[in-house]
Amino acid sequence: MRMVDMIAKKRDGGELTTEEIQFLVDGYTDGTIPDYQMSAWAMAVFFRGMTARETADLTLAMAGSGEQLDLSSLAGIKVDKHSTGGVGDKTTLVVAPLVAAAGIPVAKMSGRGLGYSGGTIDKLESFSGFQVERTREQFLQQVRDIGVSVIGQSGNLTPADKKLYALRDVTATVEAVPLIASSIMSKKIAAGADAILLDVKVGKGAFMKSLEEAETLANAMVAIGSQVGRKTVAVISDMNQPLGFAVGNALEVKEAVETLAGRGPKDLTELALSIGSRMLVLGGLVSTVEEGRVKLEELMTSGKAVDKLAEMVEAQGGDKQDVYDLSRLPQAKIIHQVVAEQDGYVEAIDAEAVGHASVVLGAGRLTKEMPIDLAVGFVLHKKRGDEVRAGEALMTIHANDEQLLQSALEELRNAFSISTTIPSAQPLIYKIIEA
Repeated sequence: MRMVDMIAKKRDGGELTTEEIQFLVDGYTDGTIPDYQMSAWAMAVFFRGMTARETADLTLAMAGSGEQLDLSSLAGIKVDKHSTGGVGDKTTLVVAPLVAAAGIPVAKMSGRGLGYSGGTIDKLESFSGFQVERTREQFLQQVRDIGVSVIGQSGNLTPADKKLYALRDVTATVEAVPLIASSIMSKKIAAGADAILLDVKVGKGAFMKSLEEAETLANAMVAIGSQVGRKTVAVISDMNQPLGFAVGNALEVKEAVETLAGRGPKDLTELALSIGSRMLVLGGLVSTVEEGRVKLEELMTSGKAVDKLAEMVEAQGGDKQDVYDLSRLPQAKIIHQVVAEQDGYVEAIDAEAVGHASVVLGAGRLTKEMPIDLAVGFVLHKKRGDEVRAGEALMTIHANDEQLLQSALEELRNAFSISTTIPSAQPLIYKIIEA
């Protein structure tokens, strides 16, 4: 086989065989296929696309390019959850202990965040002493013992995807849907999931800006799951405004704990229950989403969901008292309120602007090497549709540096749109896609 033939075949709209795709992934992983040829192929995919079978083959080839986690020693159906990311998206912090408290094992590998705020792993480090690096046996044993563990991704998980993702980032091919879908799904499959729940974000604060784009990606990933024998469900949810009230790391952890206790923001609670109940169905614990929802609501009310998070924190070296006393989490030195300049109703909150401001403040990172400040971020006091009076607080900024605070304020200058009329309602969940 020759790589140049595969580039030409895809350029002309042809379909690569399973063997050709395996050759391509193997060759790029071991360095025998150079970046310039892979770049040409990725651009051909950008314009010509891939069939469902090709995309599934690419996903499996990338999943098999490095370590694969075997979860077969864990009882039950293992359900993984993935979000395409957004501003204030702390859903995993709620869903993982909540679903585990219900009896579905959650063995999850997460990455550190790039962009609007830290990833799940960064946020969990808000708990003093929390260890995100665990051996494979420690990871599996913890899930056997308490039903849940969330750790950092293995360095050798899907190396082909890591190389291809970095290449796409500098060759204007990031937006190629088959490559996005196979990138996400290869990591989920390599991590050993039996079933996968995908939270596909759409809106100004998401990678997918339009509902059409989000549906295309969700359908592609569900199709991959179907092709490779993993039951997959996609929830398309709104990211035109931040999720919940908190944006940051320790601030989001605090909000997640409040949500687990049944005192969280309406939108975060609703999304967590919707995702969690579907995970219970995928895991075979309940037969309907409605039944799952009732079970999860009971776990919140009883305090068992919070207790499960405390168990996980303690099992991974953290101080579980941080879960029960949220004042122990990292706190910022500077508190600054942003107030409304006029009466009216919040017509929109620009999630992208809030996200950029969080990076400026130090809550997110632009490169993997950048440190993040766990204490800083924002707490919104108003969401879309809420009434507001001139001088009333729209958000509170938590900062540790006066200069960074001023830079963040500049980013937030036009983040809130105030109208004299109540805006039309916007759905939190647009669509559920399953095979």
